Amino acid sequence: MMSKLFNGFDAVTSKQWKQQIQFDLKGANYNDALIWKTVEDIDVKPFYHADEFKVSPKLSNTGATSWNICQTIYVADVKKSNKKAVDAIERGAESIKFIIPDETISITNLIENIDIASTPLYFEMEFLSEKYISRFLTISNQENIHIQTDIIGNLAKSGNWFSSLKNDHILLEAIVKQTNTLTIDTTLYQNSGANMVQQLAYALSHSNEYLSHFDSILEKDKKQSTKVIFNVSMGTNYFFEIAKLRALRISWKTLASQYGYNTACLINVTPTKRNKTLYDYNTNMLRTTTEYMSAILGGANSVCSLSYDALYHKDNEFGERIARNQLLILKYESYFDKVANPADGSYFIETLTNQLAEKALELFKNIEANGGFLTQLKTGTIQRKIKESATKEQQRFDNDEKILVGSNKNVNPNDKMKNELELYPFVKTNQRKTLIEPIIEKRLSEKLEQQRLKTED
Repeated sequence: MMSKLFNGFDAVTSKQWKQQIQFDLKGANYNDALIWKTVEDIDVKPFYHADEFKVSPKLSNTGATSWNICQTIYVADVKKSNKKAVDAIERGAESIKFIIPDETISITNLIENIDIASTPLYFEMEFLSEKYISRFLTISNQENIHIQTDIIGNLAKSGNWFSSLKNDHILLEAIVKQTNTLTIDTTLYQNSGANMVQQLAYALSHSNEYLSHFDSILEKDKKQSTKVIFNVSMGTNYFFEIAKLRALRISWKTLASQYGYNTACLINVTPTKRNKTLYDYNTNMLRTTTEYMSAILGGANSVCSLSYDALYHKDNEFGERIARNQLLILKYESYFDKVANPADGSYFIETLTNQLAEKALELFKNIEANGGFLTQLKTGTIQRKIKESATKEQQRFDNDEKILVGSNKNVNPNDKMKNELELYPFVKTNQRKTLIEPIIEKRLSEKLEQQRLKTED
């Protein structure tokens, strides 16, 4: 019946569609009226057609049905953190990410009463210690234990190595050999204002520093067994963010194959902080919802919740429950775990994916031709390029070209926040000596919010 129905219609080419659109524009220029250019220098067309592809797009194998709901817990008190993790799992969290600040944290007590066989656990280290990492080797189920240590990410964020370039790499070698895990944290680039091509290119170049270093250190079978984890931050540019994750997998596959590494990778996603606002804070829930959706459709393995009030409130049960419930609704009421690779077959997303991957590869090659990621961090080139991108985005926000509802559009003048602040929600300045200029995370609405706070009654 379906084949007979479609046989009754003649195929329409992209040229015919464009001619009809041009006719409907009544003399207006097609390119000027309907094609717009993004900050990544990508032309976005009004429609995409199958005949623009020489071959049909390949099916991806990311499997969007396999994503899990993750809750992040900063471990200040082991007993409280364990209790929070157990409670979060009972309430629907499927994985936990612990942020470990120092070596005093007892891993045994932290994971007590957690079924590791069914619950992946991520441990993000804010320090570097081979001895501490060895404690994890006593845990029976190693498959669901993921140790996240990123010495280059720490350098980019803090401006310093944990100890020194040499010592950090020696310790990282030992840790990678023990854990079979390599982590590349790219969240800093999104949160500091880098555009999507930069985020992807820096992720590749960041990764390449590790792959190049370990090339002669790890045996072939060790390279194949090493788990590579990308921590990624997502914004609200819905289709582009879906394409960004897909482009990351394609780019990683290309790079990893050159070094003989496993071309598969794990992608853990957290919503960006850059577009989150202090005023009209409930809109943050709308923003994180679209960011969760992009992450899922883009093929993330794990999606970490972010509370709507994380900017100004300390961790609290209500905010965390709402954030977790957003993901539960997407999974169990919106059925975002029922279709494998739902973005496959969208010519728009396929085109964006290819363009982002190609432009990122071009920028990556430029970085490598000019010394590589560490060299360009040392010279300040990466920092300068991110600042340039962030400044352009900030200008668009300041000129009301980029809208954050409740902040520079549809503002509620009666909204008061001065008495709600439990945390300092702006960039913190701390005068200290650093080897390189650190990359600074900054939200778009900070300046505006500071002005409003000063004028509150």
